[in-house]
Amino acid sequence: MTTGEVMVSARGVGVRIGAATLLSDVDIDVAAGEWLTIIGPNGAGKSTLLRVLAGLLPATGEVRIGGSPVTALRRRERARQIALVAQDPVVPPGMSVFDYAMLGRTPYIPPLAAESAADLAAVRDVLARLDLTGLTDRELSTLSGGERQRVFLARALAQGARLLLLDEPTSALDIGHQQDVLELVDELRATGPADDPLTVVATMHDLSVAGEYADRILLLAGGRRVALGAPAEVLTEDLLATHYRARVRVVDGDHGPLVVPVRRTPRNRGAAG
Repeated sequence: MTTGEVMVSARGVGVRIGAATLLSDVDIDVAAGEWLTIIGPNGAGKSTLLRVLAGLLPATGEVRIGGSPVTALRRRERARQIALVAQDPVVPPGMSVFDYAMLGRTPYIPPLAAESAADLAAVRDVLARLDLTGLTDRELSTLSGGERQRVFLARALAQGARLLLLDEPTSALDIGHQQDVLELVDELRATGPADDPLTVVATMHDLSVAGEYADRILLLAGGRRVALGAPAEVLTEDLLATHYRARVRVVDGDHGPLVVPVRRTPRNRGAAG
């Protein structure tokens, strides 16, 4: 549920590295409590935009988080406001699942102080909700890709940030854990405090999943915003054919449009003989 407050505001965002333009003149507003999913073909600028929103990548234009320029937020304050789950985070060698998840509480622990009982409880609760309790003492290097993905999310959720940025959060998960993770994120969004709800911005390749969970979808192509609106407005056969060069059929699902790939008619299928 949204509050009407704008949690994320981006105006004229552009990123250029050398001769390559990764983003160009992107404008978006995301309301507090909203779930916005960013889609687009490979190289469209999805992950780049997420890093700009997190304040991790220099860009032209302006990004505001909760009304404040993201570049003006000090590191600790930014970590209290924004939690990012990258596709492949850097993990310190030898770190256990519990210790990695506890890193999410760093913005709340005073320098040279130990974690509090509340910090420990917050981490244990998140690990339990992500089906990770039995792995708390394991080193991350010994886990499967899907298990590591859930640990990365656990650290982000332990931060208790108002804005959750997810870069392909289900890419390494089996279908059951995909649903577990997305339902948990949606539950946290729905059950948070009414005056300070969780806002979610995610990138996704699975268009059906995007359509089921997002309130709105942003379609990027070539680093530019080409469509923004409700899932049914963006996930259309014409738009997907144009920007993904894909042949699909879009059908109504219980919670949003479902995108079904349709095999192209084979060319030059000669007669048997």
